[in-house]
Amino acid sequence: MTGVAELVELVSRGRVAVLSGAGLSTESGIPDYRGPTGRARRAEPMTYQRFVGSAEARRRYWARSHVGWRQIGLAQPNDGHRAVAELERRGLLAGIVTQNVDGLHQAAGARQVIELHGGLDRVVCLSCRERTPRAELERRLRAANPDWEAAAGQINPDGDAVLTDAQVATFRVVDCTGCGGLLKPDVVFFGENVPGPRVDECFAVVGGARVLLVLGSSLAIRSGLRFVSRAAALGIPIAIVNQGPTGADADATLTVDAPLGPTLTHLTTQLTTPT
Repeated sequence: MTGVAELVELVSRGRVAVLSGAGLSTESGIPDYRGPTGRARRAEPMTYQRFVGSAEARRRYWARSHVGWRQIGLAQPNDGHRAVAELERRGLLAGIVTQNVDGLHQAAGARQVIELHGGLDRVVCLSCRERTPRAELERRLRAANPDWEAAAGQINPDGDAVLTDAQVATFRVVDCTGCGGLLKPDVVFFGENVPGPRVDECFAVVGGARVLLVLGSSLAIRSGLRFVSRAAALGIPIAIVNQGPTGADADATLTVDAPLGPTLTHLTTQLTTPT
């Protein structure tokens, strides 16, 4: 628990902006991209350009995602998610910006959550833009593929499973029931931009904070790193709890290299709510 005393001091100031990444969800059984559970990743993530440009790419994505959803959809919040929700309940947070698409912050009880990259529990039509629950799509996919069954290999953090070409070849994709358009998970794919208003909302949360608390993110790409850079430019103290180094360690006031669940649980037991 090296560094937790300093972490307690920073968080006790209140108005803490949380920026969370995939490392926060590994204890819920969801692997990350770059940390210890992500190193064995064998499949490249789907890009927006490939998804919209190739029917075969969409078939491959939805087959793998259909299998992977069985694990992602059943995942439960871990002690780290519950600790963040507890910090919010005590009035210590300015808001939560998550790079994760698993919905586990909300499942743990947090309310002030901005899903930077969207959520896997929703589906959007690329033509009419109607959003529908993922559970509805899963029901339709099961009906369209009554005899299709594939045993999952590795499950990836974006919710897809590693399958063989033979397993994918017989999978049937379904389209929007309203207009017949292409369906896509309501998440930001690689090669796709996060909507500007959402980015602005995240910057506002960070800019109005007394402390930025980064949880389980390697900060290896600009999508999350830009918020840390903004905090550093504004002179806002930055605390990072992550297993392994990050792309913003040089800007951090404090870094804690430790498992997220036990560390954040210990943090909540040591804190008193500011008056």
